[in-house]
Amino acid sequence: MNKSVTKVTNYVLLFALVLSLIASGFASKAVQAAGLTITGSGGWNETAYVQWSPVSNAVGYNVYVKPASASDSQYQQLDTELIRKYPSYWRADAVGLAAGNYVMKVEAKLSGGSTESAVTNTLAVAAHDRSGFAFSSSSQYGTGSGAYNDNGTLKSGAQVIYVTSETAQTVALDVKVNSSGGKQTGVGLAAIMALRQKGYDTTPLAVRFIGKVTDDDMSGQLNSSGYLQVKGKSNYSEMNITLEGIGNDAYAYGWGILLRYTGNVEVRNLGIMLFPDDGISLDTGNVNVWVHHNDIFYGTAGGDADQAKGDGSTDMKKGSTYLTVSYNHYWDSGKAALVGFDESAEFFATFHHNWFDHSDSRHPRIRTGSIHIYNNFFDGISKYAVGVTTGSSAFVESNYFRHAKKPMMSSLQGSDALQAEGTFSGEDGGMIKAYNNAVVDAESLIYANSNAGTAAANATSFDAYLASSRSETVPSSYKALVGGTAYNNFDTLKDTGVNAANIDSVSSVEQVVSAKAGRLGGGDFTWSFNDAVDDASSSLNAPLMTAIRNYTTQLVSIGGNSSPSTPTPTPTPTPPTSTPTPTPPTPTPPTLTPTPTPTPGAAIVHNFTTDGTTSSFFNIQGNLSTSKGTVVYNGLTLTQCLKMESSTSIAFTTTTAQTLTLVLNTANGTKVKVDGTSYAMTNGIITVSLAPGAHTITKDDVTNLYYMKLE
Repeated sequence: MNKSVTKVTNYVLLFALVLSLIASGFASKAVQAAGLTITGSGGWNETAYVQWSPVSNAVGYNVYVKPASASDSQYQQLDTELIRKYPSYWRADAVGLAAGNYVMKVEAKLSGGSTESAVTNTLAVAAHDRSGFAFSSSSQYGTGSGAYNDNGTLKSGAQVIYVTSETAQTVALDVKVNSSGGKQTGVGLAAIMALRQKGYDTTPLAVRFIGKVTDDDMSGQLNSSGYLQVKGKSNYSEMNITLEGIGNDAYAYGWGILLRYTGNVEVRNLGIMLFPDDGISLDTGNVNVWVHHNDIFYGTAGGDADQAKGDGSTDMKKGSTYLTVSYNHYWDSGKAALVGFDESAEFFATFHHNWFDHSDSRHPRIRTGSIHIYNNFFDGISKYAVGVTTGSSAFVESNYFRHAKKPMMSSLQGSDALQAEGTFSGEDGGMIKAYNNAVVDAESLIYANSNAGTAAANATSFDAYLASSRSETVPSSYKALVGGTAYNNFDTLKDTGVNAANIDSVSSVEQVVSAKAGRLGGGDFTWSFNDAVDDASSSLNAPLMTAIRNYTTQLVSIGGNSSPSTPTPTPTPTPPTSTPTPTPPTPTPPTLTPTPTPTPGAAIVHNFTTDGTTSSFFNIQGNLSTSKGTVVYNGLTLTQCLKMESSTSIAFTTTTAQTLTLVLNTANGTKVKVDGTSYAMTNGIITVSLAPGAHTITKDDVTNLYYMKLE
């Protein structure tokens, strides 16, 4: 064929292909995304996220999410705090999603007033595994989902506050403080929790941590022992609180979490580093608590020789019951979990799908309680995995023990009796029912069972009773050697909150747990243990501790730096037809009415509740929030503020000498900079005399600006 004819034919084919793509909606989507590139996205448990490259002339970003099958009018805008900047990319996380398929939309607001946008592919969002005693029908509240419904969405009327390195001391929330519904504004996380302790306010509350929040950042927010304390008025008080990390890099760094007298509390998706004693302590009178998907690292060294790695990673005691600890990643913990301290009454807890990664002991170590332990990955355990004492009962099923020195032990019998010195301080023994576990390279494991033909059985001094089925009841003739307690068969008598059909096959436990335990995506901290050394070592891993102490966040800033808006609809691709589908008109976003340009001599007022960041006089850059509390000023109820952060600035020019009044909501002495000079507030007010000329208002301390006036 003639080459020129071939070239013409190729052009014709290319033109036809372009027309086909336009008809299918592909081309319009590509044009929309031309200036904004999504570099990563994904779905997780009730969460979806998107990452994108910075747009050079963007002044801010808005991000939206909707079900994949929903129309564009169903896009929901994310809180600006969920949008974060990193050195080479931006990221946003949508939380509180029910299981299903979603898409996320990123909209860059450009300096000229136009926008660029791009949409992710379909993101599959899974449900959290709500199993175990925290979800038992026998429990007081029936759930441990905190501020969330059991489908993953926020409960109706739920409140949300964001805690960052800058806001921990200034975050504000109105809390009911008496039976008539009167409210008081708590400023700082500790003050909010103290007001909630009064017991009048059970409004669902999600406390969202962003980035690395250190003990210094939490100054004044921790108790004398270094814990953020969430405390109810009395045993099992209804709290409906979720403490959660956002993304894969939220840390409680240098502090721990103490729950006391609480009911229905959830702790999830946090990295706990260098905690003072216990990482997460469920100490006294807690019920329906769910601790899951956390990365738990070393604590600070305690006074005892066996506390070089900190003390308890997740301890629970003194009447705490109906608890679930699941999908956590324990990084070389010294003592993973003490369960029961001085109890006299039976209590219930579940450990499932946890990754005990080269930790030493107490996985868990149990007194008195009835504990269900299933689908955990015991990965290089230098001392012992499960230990029972003081008449406790544990059902240990479908776990994978890889090089666990002593997988199961009962005080003063079996493997414990073979040691020169017992592990459990001479306490009476307990009973373990074991079923369908995989045990590889254990030093010692002694079973008893009712099958006389089993080779390793010992009917009097054993570590665990080996059941032939998960529903088998253990005969009362099998008892702890010291103390004489029989297994109480709680697993066949109580609602454990576990559907047997959802228990993973033991052959898949290593794969499932190592992929799903810990924070979203495994978190941002990486470390590789050396099995040849670390399996048997209980010593502190000095290089790992150095890496923990040297951890620095890559987070640059928080907030999309853009005001709320209605997203520009993204055309939905439609298959080509012989009759073109008409393009629907683009809805016009609602128009904000800016503060009018003042006449000479008139007062100039900017109310962030009504005006947002739109003004014909002030040039306002920064992030708005409606979750920082309410301020009443001159008869006005102010509910929206401008957050005074590092990225915040307000510029304006006066032509005459005027007085500037700023209305804020933080403590006396908190400062704001005007023209580079710091001014402290008194009773929420700062007043500054200004000469004619150009002026700027910027952050000194973190605070919230609700209203400003020039006169």
